[in-house]
Amino acid sequence: MSSREAILARVRAALSDVPADEPARRERERTHLDSHAAGPTLDVLEDRLVDYRALVHRVTADRVGAEAAAALARRGARRVVVPPGLPAEWTEPADAELLADSRRAPLSVRDLDAADGVLTACAVAVAETGTIILDGGPGQGRRALSLVPDYHLCVVRADQVVDGVPQAVRLLDPARPLTWISGPSATSDIELNRVEGVHGPRTLEVLLVEPAP
Repeated sequence: MSSREAILARVRAALSDVPADEPARRERERTHLDSHAAGPTLDVLEDRLVDYRALVHRVTADRVGAEAAAALARRGARRVVVPPGLPAEWTEPADAELLADSRRAPLSVRDLDAADGVLTACAVAVAETGTIILDGGPGQGRRALSLVPDYHLCVVRADQVVDGVPQAVRLLDPARPLTWISGPSATSDIELNRVEGVHGPRTLEVLLVEPAP
């Protein structure tokens, strides 16, 4: 028996007790847009992010700029990278030097490393896994912006949050440069000692924008 035949045999054995009339597809997955779904979904996302040692703040849409400025001030971030397409109202209250990055004038790796942090939007967030996904779209910038600075402040709107990974995958373009972020960068050595900031920001702070009442 080949490896393929062995795997298929195991699949058939595992499915042997499944009723023949059971639907092949499960019921439609809940989304943040479904009735009564937004609150629980955002709660799950927040819980997962906190579990990953991210800092999370619930905010209203009209308070994003003020809360971003407060977060940067708490951090002591004086030089902050901003990607193209980031809403101007998110940065206007900030008392920091804004380092603009663009295709025509990209910041060098040295500039990014010397910055105190980066402020970005996101493409999609997955509540079940506590994952924030960037795809290089407006307000997100190229991958290096969210990987080199030691501090990442990310704004996630409620209408960007989905329950599970399958929903997120359906919303994303696989041809785009996708960055999946589940909490601050962290790894463990052979003795399971946690080390943060090795492969990306040591600190992830999230402004979770709640839906309008």
